[in-house]
Amino acid sequence: MFESKSGILWVGGLGFFAFAFLSNGLLPMLMVTEPEKTAEQMVNSNVMYQFEELSRRYPESFAEHVGEPTEQRCADMLRLGRQIYIGEGCWHCHSQFVRPVSNESQRWGKVAFPEEFHNELQRPVMFGTRRVGPDLSREGGRRGNDWQAVHLFKPKMVSSDSVMPEYPWFFDGSPDKPNLRGFAVITYIQWLGSWLESYPYYEELDELQQAEDY
Repeated sequence: MFESKSGILWVGGLGFFAFAFLSNGLLPMLMVTEPEKTAEQMVNSNVMYQFEELSRRYPESFAEHVGEPTEQRCADMLRLGRQIYIGEGCWHCHSQFVRPVSNESQRWGKVAFPEEFHNELQRPVMFGTRRVGPDLSREGGRRGNDWQAVHLFKPKMVSSDSVMPEYPWFFDGSPDKPNLRGFAVITYIQWLGSWLESYPYYEELDELQQAEDY
């Protein structure tokens, strides 16, 4: 068997598979010495600003569905937001991994680096199956919470050529009344990239929100 061409190819295939498993699977796992960060550890001042801003923009709905805008509640919403994001299949059209090819950094932002994925909110990494929509790993802070709410409720209201489906079940009737699902998804989206220095400053976020009010 091993003297035939097919046998050699079979052994070679197994060898390459074993090498790929060791180099891309086992070796990176052995190199990681620090424990994986929890959602609580991933709550930072940037995402807390957005979370608290949600409570100010939609006080009644926020109080009913979320409660107080504490760090622990923010961590809980991040976990729920990721579950909903996965369950709704958002990752089919949006990736969360900026690759070092095809000038992706010019389109989406800083190329992804290992440290930002070593936490429970990035496991497993959502590479995406196709690029129908933009990569969302640098989306946080680029748009105000109101924009995100309207975009989820009826995408064409803010992007006329959008092919994204509507998610009215994230709201209690209208985009100014997010429910638990809506708040969770918006919080999760605004968290993406919140650990980067390029995340918009609070002054810029305030100006953006004021501009959306007019």
